[in-house]
Amino acid sequence: MLHNLLKRYLHALETTVQALEEVHVERYEEEVLSFSRTNVRIRVRFRSGHLLELNEAVIVKVNQIVHLGYRYHFQDEQHHLVFRYDDTPHFSDLPTFPHHKHLAETVLATSKPNILDVIKEANELAR
Repeated sequence: MLHNLLKRYLHALETTVQALEEVHVERYEEEVLSFSRTNVRIRVRFRSGHLLELNEAVIVKVNQIVHLGYRYHFQDEQHHLVFRYDDTPHFSDLPTFPHHKHLAETVLATSKPNILDVIKEANELAR
């Protein structure tokens, strides 16, 4: 059994991935650890050769989805980084620490993005 918030969250995620066109879902894994906790690992290959990898640990606390950790990595067909959002605790000088976004040649301060928005961003860039 899974908490209703997690069920809805995972359903929205799965629906969004399934709606992508001209992609191959190489991996889609929902690892249910308990009633209120799950890990998600997704790997999507776009027709263009771009690759999107989504990894996150999610828990329900006080009737809210809380992310314990995340990494959203997107690279081009030459395996070069396009972007990566993560909360690895480096770049402590950024005002959004530990959240940040890697681009090919820089790191930007950013809040944790919504995973569905990351999928949309990658899908637009892969076209």
